[in-house]
Amino acid sequence: MKWIMSILLIITAALGIYMLTIGLPKPPKDETAGLPEGVELLKIVGTGDFKFDKPEYVVKAGQKYKMVLTNKGGIHGVGVKEFGIDLKDEKMEQEVVFDKPGRYELHCSVMCGVGHADMKSVLVVE
Repeated sequence: MKWIMSILLIITAALGIYMLTIGLPKPPKDETAGLPEGVELLKIVGTGDFKFDKPEYVVKAGQKYKMVLTNKGGIHGVGVKEFGIDLKDEKMEQEVVFDKPGRYELHCSVMCGVGHADMKSVLVVE
């Protein structure tokens, strides 16, 4: 009986060491690191339920942004016609200056499935 407890203790210790060295999730990376001075990050996430992660994205007029699209579910794109933005396929980021204040439709630019027509958000340029 004592040897069973010793084996269980060794297995538990080995599992603990594994979790501490290999099994822990990586810390979140700073996505703004490496951006040139004066450039801000505008991150847009496409989800598997045919939505963007925010109903509205607010940016400052005249500010330079690095606009980045990340897909968390499905294959999506993002387009803003008034600024010539169409992120999809291999082009998932673009530097842009939003120079015209107003409200603009941000839409999925890739036929992504049954919810594609309703996959929209708003870009607010202040």
